[in-house]
Amino acid sequence: MRHKASNEDLGEREEKSGPKVQGSQTLLRGLDMLDKVIDGPVKLAELSARMGLTRSTTHRLANALIDRGFLIFLPREGYQLGPKLLQLGFLAQSQADVVQIARPRLEELATLTEDTVHLGRLDSDLALYLDKISGRRRVEISSRIGDRQPLTSTGLGKALLLDDSEADWQRLFGGDRASGAQQVDYDVWLERMRGYAEAGHAFDLEENEDLIRCVAAPIRDASGKIVAAISVSSAAQYMDDARMAALSEDVRDTARQISGDLGWTPDAKQSRRAKRQ
Repeated sequence: MRHKASNEDLGEREEKSGPKVQGSQTLLRGLDMLDKVIDGPVKLAELSARMGLTRSTTHRLANALIDRGFLIFLPREGYQLGPKLLQLGFLAQSQADVVQIARPRLEELATLTEDTVHLGRLDSDLALYLDKISGRRRVEISSRIGDRQPLTSTGLGKALLLDDSEADWQRLFGGDRASGAQQVDYDVWLERMRGYAEAGHAFDLEENEDLIRCVAAPIRDASGKIVAAISVSSAAQYMDDARMAALSEDVRDTARQISGDLGWTPDAKQSRRAKRQ
């Protein structure tokens, strides 16, 4: 037999759940406050307005974050991010395994496209293949995990170079040409690379392997730096110009998602890299 809850019962439940709810709200406010000062020092009055809280509540919450090292206070300037976040960011970066983080996204892309998907990163002046998911089509892609391929003739390699200077591009192209890995005229290649850098993706137009084409895009970390790249590869018969153009959006979107998983945000600065040593 069910009984109606008495006022005492209801009060007891509210009392028990109250601290938990209040604690969650305080935690969320603390996280919100870190977001509000992400662009630099913010004075108390401005921080209070951004948070939508009273000055006293904002001050109390900020002091709690200062005690934990998540914020610091600069006289005459205001609150800014503290050293604890540097420590946590370093630890998170060192623990990030791009292969493990990217795998679910790569599987989704392979299912969507039915083509072979690669993940790779820079290894000196070569592209190192870290992961490969074979497509459903009966197309043999000769790459293997652990392979090192030329940067200037592979789509994945070009995607890794999108932030590099043209001086670096020329040096790498010359090295690949000398080794027999690059057959395209440099002026043609350079014009394509300029377009790729502008678009945020790169193509392999049967430059690395006969009758194989691919679309590639870079992966960035929280600083905006390119740390890896992904590509979708298939036989040229499945990769005409129209399909490559359509695929570019899917590949870029997947690369952006993986970048987000690594801490990148769309407003992260993406400056062109200085000449690589």
